[in-house]
Amino acid sequence: MHADISRITFRPDRRYSAVIAQQGRVQLDADANEQTAIQLAQARGIAADLIGQHGGPAGATGFAVGFEGRGVELDELTIGGGRYYVDGIPLDATRPAPGTPVDDERPADAGDSGDKDAAVPAAPPATWTYWDQPDGHRDPERPGDRLPTQFPYLAYLKVWERSVTAAEDPALREVALGSAMPDTAARLKTVWQVLPLAGSQLELEDGAEQDKGTIRTAFAKWAAEQVSTARLAARSERPDHADEDPCLVRPDARYRGPENQLYRVEIHEGGAAGQATFKWSRENGSVTFAVDELDGTWVELASLGSDDKLDLNVGDWVEFADTAYVSRGEPLPLLRVEEVDLPGRRVRLSAEPDPSVGRRPGLHPFLRRWDHRPGSRTGTGSARAKKGAPKPRGGALPVEEGGWLPLEDGVQVYFEPGRTYRPGDFWLVAARTATGDVEWPTDAARRPLLRSPSGIQVHYAPLAWVFGEGSVADLRLAFGPLAAPVPAANEDELAAEATAEAEAVAAERAAAGPPALPPAQGDQEQPEN
Repeated sequence: MHADISRITFRPDRRYSAVIAQQGRVQLDADANEQTAIQLAQARGIAADLIGQHGGPAGATGFAVGFEGRGVELDELTIGGGRYYVDGIPLDATRPAPGTPVDDERPADAGDSGDKDAAVPAAPPATWTYWDQPDGHRDPERPGDRLPTQFPYLAYLKVWERSVTAAEDPALREVALGSAMPDTAARLKTVWQVLPLAGSQLELEDGAEQDKGTIRTAFAKWAAEQVSTARLAARSERPDHADEDPCLVRPDARYRGPENQLYRVEIHEGGAAGQATFKWSRENGSVTFAVDELDGTWVELASLGSDDKLDLNVGDWVEFADTAYVSRGEPLPLLRVEEVDLPGRRVRLSAEPDPSVGRRPGLHPFLRRWDHRPGSRTGTGSARAKKGAPKPRGGALPVEEGGWLPLEDGVQVYFEPGRTYRPGDFWLVAARTATGDVEWPTDAARRPLLRSPSGIQVHYAPLAWVFGEGSVADLRLAFGPLAAPVPAANEDELAAEATAEAEAVAAERAAAGPPALPPAQGDQEQPEN
């Protein structure tokens, strides 16, 4: 998540069930966030155990897919309302009903004698469609977004989560705090998208009639292949030029930064090592600037930052984004800040942003700052590091496997060889001045361990096998309620229950043996005179 947090402490392997607040202690964002993560993991684990990998409640199962062929126009898929679960994550496809505005233009004394011939606005659609689904942001002008013309194909559900800050949703900002105050808490949003998958991408026998079970199995295999195989390790090493630095940190510190940081290493372009690129931020990618207006390469911002640590400067790399860009997950080249106009709250970028981004104010365009710089030298000690950081490509750094790559202030990362990378994969590295080191798991010999990405976790579920001409095979699963009525007892059952209780009492008495007899009269002791 791109949020201003100190670190993420949730570790499922430690089996913590709750966060316990202690009196008189400092409360950290990591504690509250870990409690939320624990509860989400528990709730979703229970749901997945009971429901399975995916399914919806019987009678209210959502995401029913229908096909509408439109001849010369683009085909359409309808998405029925209702609820569905994927890996325990609850989804709702119900389309919200529009609100009712106040009609203050009709005279107060008109009563029911108003103009009955007035045009009645068309009723909004009751369900979502492929083209207007809330987080799909499909563009009919892009051939790659159009539905396949070759049948059959699979309609599937893609589910993931992303963070949302006030830069994307201004309603999160409490205006009563004033414009000079920063925003408050961010949000975690569940994103669902109904997408097509050509039948040729599934391992199915050509010409054979496929049953639903075979299609589900083939899709599950395809979904498993979409998981990123990338792994990364991180460490801190005392730079060679540390003796030349001012004594702002301990002389023996491996991490040389003057402040605590949460470094985010994120894949920009995916693919193999020769094609993949990455970017990094010392603030977890949380430094964003809402865009008020775009004029060529000049961007007018709502603010240039609250201080010199969180502002924009010439030479910074930025990502021009909006809600649609983030939801699509298709990276564009990063842009460089070439000029800063402080009085006008404007910056000039190295190129005009792509036409697909930032032209619609309703999608809340913003700039996200990244902190890598071209040609920096950190002197990390390794042969590769002594050559300096890799040069940016399209604004991002090329992934180089099998060697330690310097970020800054002694922080280094290592990409495992022979892996594939997916846009949005990220790792978090907490750097602390108190220890002069980074927080990263190691083995007994203190060697850094390779870790899979912290996210993005993507979940998939098949919805329908589309044959065309209005013919669709439903691939969804449904489950019924666990609760059932308590059966009423009849006389025979009550009698059998009473007999069983009597037999149980008799058995207990028999096991205890006969009762002890009282002593004989003559055997009683006589009282002393």
